[in-house]
Amino acid sequence: MANGSIYQLIEDCEATNKALYKFYAAVMIVIFILALPLNVSVLHLFIFKMKFWKSNTNNIFLFNLVLADILLLFCLPIKAHNFIQGERRSGNDAVCKAMLFMLFLNRGASIAFLTVTSIDRYFNVVHPGRKNLLKALKKSPHISIFIWLLLLPLTIPTMLKNFDCCNSHKSDGNKEDTLIKDVVDSLREVVFFTQIIIPFIILVYCTVHIVNRLRKKTVGDKTKLRRAVFLVTSVMVVFSLCFLPCTISRVVLLVARVQEWQESYQDKAAVAFDGLMVLSYMDCLLDPLVYCFCSTKFKALYISNYFPCFNKDGPISVDSSSGNTSHPKRNNVI
Repeated sequence: MANGSIYQLIEDCEATNKALYKFYAAVMIVIFILALPLNVSVLHLFIFKMKFWKSNTNNIFLFNLVLADILLLFCLPIKAHNFIQGERRSGNDAVCKAMLFMLFLNRGASIAFLTVTSIDRYFNVVHPGRKNLLKALKKSPHISIFIWLLLLPLTIPTMLKNFDCCNSHKSDGNKEDTLIKDVVDSLREVVFFTQIIIPFIILVYCTVHIVNRLRKKTVGDKTKLRRAVFLVTSVMVVFSLCFLPCTISRVVLLVARVQEWQESYQDKAAVAFDGLMVLSYMDCLLDPLVYCFCSTKFKALYISNYFPCFNKDGPISVDSSSGNTSHPKRNNVI
């Protein structure tokens, strides 16, 4: 294929490697099939069994995290369909903008609630006796509503087709309105990067201090301490695996556009970015596993409700006033 035709495909937001994009689509479909029932079942437990709004724990944040992941999952079949058709985004303008809005709003919400949950855990472990605003607000839905509302204006700059096609800061023969275009391009890139870089810095800080604090503790169940260290470390691994690669590839792609690399290199950078964005959707599958199933209480409740044949100790009850789980047989022994 000639360079000119590759360049035109890039500008038209068409896939230059049809087979590879079909593979991307297959990965998204697999993520959707595995993650949707998992997240829906977790959401069902939060609402009908644990009554998360009455809980004094992180359940309100975790509920919103799972909700954001579910809403993001509904975008994947449409995205997969576009890839199968050889398109990097929908040709319909309304569908394209709606997809970008849903993708960035819910991905941003997923990252935000993941970060807030880690901050809350940081205060509980590192500063257990210190009063903080988050500890006071986490029992109320107001902070969750505020996070969703805060993300809405941050999503608006991304609702442009050329962002999805990675055409930010492209050279243009027409110099009119160049300054305005550059400002808009820069604004949405700032939104994209801050949604990942700032939470990553916060997560690193919280994780390092939590791990250090847990390792210094000499009193307590060492098994629980190891599980807690494993949990906070797993959060960092999941975040790094899902979001850092697409962030780095976005930087490479922008450099390729600004420095006007050869069209073939720009195409490779765009294809790599699309593939790593698909990898970022794995977060929807890994979040419930890391945040929910690392809790022995939640795991026992999940098995008791959905796989009772594997539950050897009988049904588990949930205190609706506190959201805490209890095991009748174990309580009788105690």
